[in-house]
Amino acid sequence: MSPRRILAMMTATAALVAGPVLSAHASASPQSAFSEQARAAGLTAAQAAGLQRRADAILASDPRARQISANKLAIAGGELVLKAPGQTETRDLAAPGQALACASGHLCIRDGQGSNYDYYYCGYYDFNGIGDGTFNNNQSTGTRARFYNQNGSERWSNVAKDTGTASWTPVYHIRPC
Repeated sequence: MSPRRILAMMTATAALVAGPVLSAHASASPQSAFSEQARAAGLTAAQAAGLQRRADAILASDPRARQISANKLAIAGGELVLKAPGQTETRDLAAPGQALACASGHLCIRDGQGSNYDYYYCGYYDFNGIGDGTFNNNQSTGTRARFYNQNGSERWSNVAKDTGTASWTPVYHIRPC
């Protein structure tokens, strides 16, 4: 084997070995970036820590969930924006000037804690909303969203396009479409 080829193989091997180490170091703490984002939005360290604990609880309960920003998570079926301490209106801390809107084709829910769920994938999903809140079934006209009890029996349903209020505490599962 030529010395040039050996050098190329050694370089490639070093990149394969170092790559995960370097990328792990570079992204060692996405939570520190989220904390910084929360502080930039005006949250105290204690408020940012409390918000992160709420996000961590969701991440622990849903293996498919991942955190996108200080208060936004990708969840099964869509996204969830948690109301941050001090917010009068729930907004993604990564995009503070943008109001949350329910896009066409989506089922959007605001629970009693101000958390905003935005479902845009069809499926059957666990739901952890609490208290009384609102919904906007902004899916294609005639699409039926279904809401289920803990045992999986249907509690109620709603046909798009419609908005309304609901008690989310007894809803355990959702099928947006």
